[in-house]
Amino acid sequence: MLISHYYTDPEIQRITEETDGFIGDSLAMAEFGKKHPAKTLIVSGVRFMGESSKVLSPEKKVLVPDLRAECSLDLGCPEDEFSEFCDQHPDRVVVVYANTSAAVKARADWVVTSSCAVEIVEHLHEQGKKIIWASDRYLGGYIKEKSGADMLLWQGECIIHAEFKAESLKQLKEIHPEAVVLVHPESPAEVVELADVVGSTSQLLAASKRLDNKTMIVATESGIFYKMQQARPDVNFIAAPTGGKGAECRMCAICPWMKMNNLTNLRQVLETGQNEINVPEDIRQKAVISLDRMLDFSKQYLK
Repeated sequence: MLISHYYTDPEIQRITEETDGFIGDSLAMAEFGKKHPAKTLIVSGVRFMGESSKVLSPEKKVLVPDLRAECSLDLGCPEDEFSEFCDQHPDRVVVVYANTSAAVKARADWVVTSSCAVEIVEHLHEQGKKIIWASDRYLGGYIKEKSGADMLLWQGECIIHAEFKAESLKQLKEIHPEAVVLVHPESPAEVVELADVVGSTSQLLAASKRLDNKTMIVATESGIFYKMQQARPDVNFIAAPTGGKGAECRMCAICPWMKMNNLTNLRQVLETGQNEINVPEDIRQKAVISLDRMLDFSKQYLK
């Protein structure tokens, strides 16, 4: 079964659809793989997504098109350094973003996605908990502001979302005053402040279907345009600028690791069964606790 992220190339998303696979955000990918009867999952995305699928589906073989496909949020939060940081603050609940390794998830009390992070942190804050957050500092800052929680932030960032520029976005809004602005919360705070809608990839996609605007400026990785344009061919989607003054570049917000997934290495994986993802069982057993805790919370409290 082929499972792909919204940020992969349109050709990958297209073949996923044509083979009755699944396209979604990172957690939805892992959940789908867990529920599907297929014994082998091919995860087109980045390494941590394959690891999450393996954590939730240990009995299944999980393959990825390219083992070198990483994530700056994962790379920027090494397990040993993060664990030492957590040990320095034993009174705090450890909450980590899904964009982390299985080893970091194993060190955490909770895993969250950008779709449920605010609600889970608000829940912990209401219980009087103080929090350690990893790994995206911008998403952490957004959650801290929304929840009012006492949070220590790990200083990681997404190399794509961190590059969106507020001043250039203001200029783009002046050119397109009728446009609605959709922003992922991994973006800098001054960019988020300009948004009409702030949300995860799945939430931004839902907003693009729901809103009546015929022009939408989107601040997230460019792969999302495939599904947005598919759902709303009547809308003019414009990529938010990542360059300096006056920049408007529809191809700037490109994750180099996501784009390592291609038809050539996908075919190789199908033919050879190579590039299997494995997670040590001791790490998996700890990581699944924090993942299941989030899934249980989402089922109980989020509709």
